[in-house]
Amino acid sequence: MLKVKLSRIGKKGQPQYRIVVAEARSNMGGVYVAEIGYYNPLTSPHTWQLDKAAYAAWLKKGAQPTDTVRKLAARAAK
Repeated sequence: MLKVKLSRIGKKGQPQYRIVVAEARSNMGGVYVAEIGYYNPLTSPHTWQLDKAAYAAWLKKGAQPTDTVRKLAARAAK
């Protein structure tokens, strides 16, 4: 089963995340199928970008978003 989830990048204490489509059981920094955006929680306000078309396409293919990604996507829809 595929999940749309966050993949952590960045140095210790400076997290940044890629929004990726990956196998549900893969670890957070593991191999992913597609990268569809990014999220940086350290900036004020938080910076993030999500490819809405790619996100919608992966949902149609059966990928399930995590709770955090679902909240970010809801912000993107506004």
